[in-house]
Amino acid sequence: MKGFIFLGLLSPAVFYAQIQKDSIKESQIEAINFTQRLPVAKEIINVQKVLDQKNLGQDLPILLKNQMSVISTSDAGNGVGYTGFRIRGVGGNGINVMMNGVPYNDSESQGTFFVDVPDLTSSASQIVIQRGVGTSSNGVSAFGASVNVISKNPDEKFYLKSDNSYGSFNTYKYSGEIGSGKFWKNRLSLMGRYTKIHSDGYIDRAFSDLDSYNFTGLFEQNKTKIRFMAFGGKEKTYQAWNGIDKATWETNPKFNYSGAIYDSNWENIVGFYDNETDNYKQNHYQLLWEQNFNEHWNLETTFHYTKGKGYYENYKQDEKFSKYNLPNQGTISRSDFIRKKWLDNDFYGAVSTLYGKFENLDLNFGIVANQYDGKHFGNVTGVYFPEINEFEYYRNHSIKNEMAGFAKAIFKLNDFEFFGDLQLRNIHYNTKILQQGDGEGADLDKKWLFFNPKFGLNYRISQGKLFFSYAHAHREPNRDDLFANPETQPEKLHDFEAGIEKTFDNISFTANLYYMNYVSQLVLNGQINNIGEFIRVNSGKSYRTGIELGTLAKLSDKWNVSGNLTLSKNENIDFKNENSSGIENLGNTPISFSPEIIGNVLLNFTPTKNFSLGIQNQYIGSQFLDNTKNESLKLPDYFLTDLSAKYTLGLKRTEVDFKFLFNNIFNKKYVNNGYVYEGPIYFSQAGINFMFGMGLQFR
Repeated sequence: MKGFIFLGLLSPAVFYAQIQKDSIKESQIEAINFTQRLPVAKEIINVQKVLDQKNLGQDLPILLKNQMSVISTSDAGNGVGYTGFRIRGVGGNGINVMMNGVPYNDSESQGTFFVDVPDLTSSASQIVIQRGVGTSSNGVSAFGASVNVISKNPDEKFYLKSDNSYGSFNTYKYSGEIGSGKFWKNRLSLMGRYTKIHSDGYIDRAFSDLDSYNFTGLFEQNKTKIRFMAFGGKEKTYQAWNGIDKATWETNPKFNYSGAIYDSNWENIVGFYDNETDNYKQNHYQLLWEQNFNEHWNLETTFHYTKGKGYYENYKQDEKFSKYNLPNQGTISRSDFIRKKWLDNDFYGAVSTLYGKFENLDLNFGIVANQYDGKHFGNVTGVYFPEINEFEYYRNHSIKNEMAGFAKAIFKLNDFEFFGDLQLRNIHYNTKILQQGDGEGADLDKKWLFFNPKFGLNYRISQGKLFFSYAHAHREPNRDDLFANPETQPEKLHDFEAGIEKTFDNISFTANLYYMNYVSQLVLNGQINNIGEFIRVNSGKSYRTGIELGTLAKLSDKWNVSGNLTLSKNENIDFKNENSSGIENLGNTPISFSPEIIGNVLLNFTPTKNFSLGIQNQYIGSQFLDNTKNESLKLPDYFLTDLSAKYTLGLKRTEVDFKFLFNNIFNKKYVNNGYVYEGPIYFSQAGINFMFGMGLQFR
């Protein structure tokens, strides 16, 4: 099967270029058109054509797992609940995720939590992935990639739609959607969707109960477009972020330590707390105003507000009263507690972009102003002391302000296109302890001012182009970085990219060389904190370099083959490791979670216009769990094969879709994520599993 992957890669290419062309034809968003011309490594994914066949309830990072340089992870092991991705080895903290140009990364942690917006894919039209620094975008700087999820507009005609699926681990999805079509003199259209997703999870007790909604209203008149969108979700998931040691993984890979209650000697597990859960609601509101002034100038302005509130709950056994600022109960100084840690946050701001389009010159000016207001607090309830009920034992408050502006230009001269991009970004982060807890919070006041220049050029060739770009980017440390070490330094990156895009009659091919030179890169040190988030440290100097190849070949009217391959080298230079014996210089070491090989081959067979069958193959090379080059702390390579199928039954005014998805059909036992705690800790992934779906659409 590995041979099949690389054989497929030798026929590189048409898939990505064709997808880009199709999605651009359908897109009315000026930002997509501008992005298409940029001299950067990118993919513009048409969601309906590329992801719909697999969209049966798994989260967006899982649906993107076969894209260029992407590795997806799942805490529960089956792609529902807490999931994430890495691009070029860079984790979610280094990937700038936006939704309609609005920052989605959490302002403090810089993480992306797709569990808070379940079934996001069903309301998306395009997903734009720029690898490397890319071009200036809103929110934190991209240090591995940027991902912009573009929502779809309401249809012009009335429709009713329902998507339902069921599969392994009692996973199911129920979804209903309605579109009004255009009314009020063809000026207004509305669309609404509600989705319920549940899964028991592959890991023991790692269930997910997810609710999702999306409402969009579009007003169009003459040169004005106004879109209002409200979307979000509610999640309750049993915690699965602890992982298991290697010995347990080999004998009982589904075991979950979360919620374990031990006997008085702490030797044997006597039960599990049934509400060891994460609970969170997140609601997004976006008002997008697009004004076309004339044939040259177009203005897009977005006002946004995100409200998030929730907590995670733990059974804390035999804890000291003093840890929670409680007095001893007589002679009793320790007991069992139910602890809840809360986050109550508000994020709001405005993003405005002015587009200018002339014969040989495209201009793009943007300004961003955002504020994040986060309240962190915790309370405990006594298990054996009912008089201790929801006692608040700590509280801290954070404010983060960001102001940024950028100017971009693309100038065409004969067969050359010259690109320039200047961004100035100012950040002020302040966090204060209002009520002291046991190691909870800190008093910090940090300010950063970053200047991020970028430039590049395209050279047009027959049915394609050559491109080169350079980008300099800075990125501030996140909340956890600063709490672990208040002197944590911002990251700096010099990113060089060069590539070719070429289309022949039935073949498209892309190749990209990159060299990413970091100063003070924040790399994962292989450890996690008490809420399952990876701990990062400044690594001094480091680099990532590699080649990315992508291809699609249309073999016939019925057969398409596509593939991508990433070969890379990712190293810390003179890495200094701190341990109990002091600081040791380990020399050059591989960067954690950065495999040297990532490859995908996808084969698609369409015997009739109503039926399609796809085989997706993925190979991920071995990767280290930390930066010490210790062979015992290494995840082995793995090869996966998935099978998907779709049959459409077209009736009068009604369309019925049947979808099948078989994941890991060869039942490979593998791990794609982990950390270090007295040895390697693994997050188990499911063996063979399936999903079956049926969709109905009435017009």
